[in-house]
Amino acid sequence: NYIEGIQKTLTGYNIPYKSATLNELASGLKTSEQNLERRLEILRKKMYKYRAGRVWPSRDEKILTDWNGLMIAAFAKAAGAFEEQRYARTAERAAGFILKNMRTPEGRLLHRYKDKEAAISSQINDYAFLIWGLLELYETTFKEKYLQTAFELNKDMIEHFRDEKNGGFFSTPDDGEKLLVRKKEGSDGSLPSGNAVAMLNLLRLGRINASSGLEDIAAETGKAFSKTANDSPLFHTQLLTALSFAVGPSYEIVIVGKSNARDTAEMLRAVRSNFIPNKVIIFRPTDRDNSALDGIAGYTKGFESIDGKATAYVCQNYICSLPTTDIDKMLELLNVN
Repeated sequence: NYIEGIQKTLTGYNIPYKSATLNELASGLKTSEQNLERRLEILRKKMYKYRAGRVWPSRDEKILTDWNGLMIAAFAKAAGAFEEQRYARTAERAAGFILKNMRTPEGRLLHRYKDKEAAISSQINDYAFLIWGLLELYETTFKEKYLQTAFELNKDMIEHFRDEKNGGFFSTPDDGEKLLVRKKEGSDGSLPSGNAVAMLNLLRLGRINASSGLEDIAAETGKAFSKTANDSPLFHTQLLTALSFAVGPSYEIVIVGKSNARDTAEMLRAVRSNFIPNKVIIFRPTDRDNSALDGIAGYTKGFESIDGKATAYVCQNYICSLPTTDIDKMLELLNVN
């Protein structure tokens, strides 16, 4: 009775499970692990064949832009933290699919994809979460195309969702379905608040291209929800995360070096292995064309490596320290003990 039903008696409706390790089961049945594994595989196939004759349960197969944006951000951050490229590839494949299949001819995002059809007007979460994912993907891969797309989508988000009078972003676009009231949500629920994520995105994008205008819109967003956040901070943790970035200290870290050089990798590893949440990272490679980056973060144009070594520029509010090739000095400038 090493493989038995949860009820301990055979009723004909039991769900089999392994009650011990394969080695223990084989020992108890006086057989080898290989032979037991082979017999279990035969039984598994028989069971699957029988179950395949049943009506399959319904499965939700739609692909959502906002949920994928969160997944892309998570996989991209994991790729950097664990130096695991398969996580980065997963994030890139998902981003590639969304950007190819879930945009209108004008470049606007759509909410869902199913049966080879993208449809439903996007909401603030679609833009905010995907931009978040693209920012994390850039800081993992340093492919400028993700930054460019993040800025493009951010421009659309501001144009179609922004509440210019009272600050923050409506849940629905200005050209979407006509509603009695266009809601604005600042509190987190099962998902983080789209407004809160948008606020942090704006701060990060503003620091990347030295745009005080984007930071001003972020400040308006925080102000729009300040009273409710003050009254119930536990329901506004993502907004408080953005506020922490705004209040600082927060850093713009520009690393200049060869793309695949060991010293570049070591410098990036030092940044990623420490908890420095309030930062943006820009990588300026010395061994490839930087025209795309110049158009995004023009203030880094004059940043050069020292003696051909990986070099870090640590900046706060666009004021940069002297460049350093020493990792310990870089971490000191970042207040990492």
